[in-house]
Amino acid sequence: MDYVIEMLNIRKEFPGIVANDNITLQLKKGEIHALLGENGAGKSTLMNVLFGLYQPEKGEIKVHGKPVTISSPNDASDLGIGMVHQHFMLVDTFTVAENIILGKEPKKFGKIDKEQAIQQVQELSDRYGLKIDPAAKVSDISVGMQQRAEILKTLYRGADILIFDEPTAVLTPQEIKELIQIMKNLINEGKSIILITHKLKEIMDACHRVTIIRKGQGIRTLDVEHTNKDELASLMVGREVSFKTDKKAASPAEEVLQIQDLTVKDARGIEAVKQLNLSVKAGEIVGIAGVDGNGQSELIEAITGLKKSESGTIMLNGKAIQNLPPRKVTESGIGHIPQDRHKHGLVLDFSIGENISLQTYYQRPYSKFGLMNMKNIYQKAKQIIAEYDVRTPSEYTEARALSGGNQQKAIIGREVDRNPDLLIAAQPTRGLDVGAIEFVHKRLIEQRDSGKAVLLISFELDEIINVSDKIAVIFEGSIIAIVDPKETTEQELGLLMAGSTQQEVGKEANV
Repeated sequence: MDYVIEMLNIRKEFPGIVANDNITLQLKKGEIHALLGENGAGKSTLMNVLFGLYQPEKGEIKVHGKPVTISSPNDASDLGIGMVHQHFMLVDTFTVAENIILGKEPKKFGKIDKEQAIQQVQELSDRYGLKIDPAAKVSDISVGMQQRAEILKTLYRGADILIFDEPTAVLTPQEIKELIQIMKNLINEGKSIILITHKLKEIMDACHRVTIIRKGQGIRTLDVEHTNKDELASLMVGREVSFKTDKKAASPAEEVLQIQDLTVKDARGIEAVKQLNLSVKAGEIVGIAGVDGNGQSELIEAITGLKKSESGTIMLNGKAIQNLPPRKVTESGIGHIPQDRHKHGLVLDFSIGENISLQTYYQRPYSKFGLMNMKNIYQKAKQIIAEYDVRTPSEYTEARALSGGNQQKAIIGREVDRNPDLLIAAQPTRGLDVGAIEFVHKRLIEQRDSGKAVLLISFELDEIINVSDKIAVIFEGSIIAIVDPKETTEQELGLLMAGSTQQEVGKEANV
């Protein structure tokens, strides 16, 4: 069998942890090969070994059958290996073309030949169906387009083997479809792809084979056509996983959150939330469904005190909280799982224990006369780490060293442990594997069942339908419909999210 890449018995250790324990991965020419595993299973580590960012303690790598040593990303690039990272490595103020040629600029008479660069980028874009404008500034294009720029960057450098690290974590459903098509175009042109993911639907839609790793060990390699989502989920997590959220009917009580005629401007001074009305009761989960960019972020920021509202009221338990400082909002009974865990959820250079105390460090028993009691802080952190299954070498480990899923579990533990009256969960399962998603959904439902109000904002329609008791559809900054999840479909929600009225959707359903 001709393999373009063979990683044989790779072992990679970090202090106190074996990230890759003798894993073997073999990539055939012209295939999309999924690398599947839970958050923290060792997927990115294995690919960072292949890309030359880490050196393995043991094992052998072969490219086109020849043993190689990959000491740096430059070595990988010379061997035709390119990596599209999860967190993009682009310069915002440069154009797409300038980013792509950076470090490999075409020259003419000793100067950078911009015209040739734009032409080369355009040719590559056309050939692989990437549809991207080389002259556009990176800061002005969507996340999906930025990812295409990253793909072009690897192709421009002559990569035949592409590693995609969790490429769909930040994409909309439409962009995910387009990305899968782009990957298929790439392999039709003779490229080979390794796709790091934990999204089972994408594996079934796009991949030929899948290698599953669990807790650093290779479990099995399967042909995708001979497996299914249930088998992959249980191999990945090591137990049966339920895709359906079990919950009893909600028993809504008194109103906890009441928003009336709320208007909020975005960073450019344009109204992003317009005359919005919404209410959430104790003992219910209200899901907000909408296409990204319809005012969701500004709504959350206004409720949590991170943004000023222009007009309207936000009442929590009958008290006005609009335009209060964030700490006052938190103390009034709001928990917030933010949509960007790195920007608003964690201080990455602090230990995980310090991060867990971010909302309470100034209160007793964690603080006395202005002095922090680190023993109590770390003791509390240890309890939350155990309760929420946060996989970390210790409570003293820096937050940035944890996988995304474990960072998320720590944030959820911190927010739920404070027992808030209203829990705002914004994209709570973004980038999480099925086992962690199941865990998060259970916690949200537990909050609801203990008589708390939960506001869930998510772009995953199946999550909104599965977990919510009521769905509020947001379009251009206003709530345009309230629907019952038991009586709607993804199709109907999609039409409402695109601005159709409920009457129009009803007509379409009856046709």
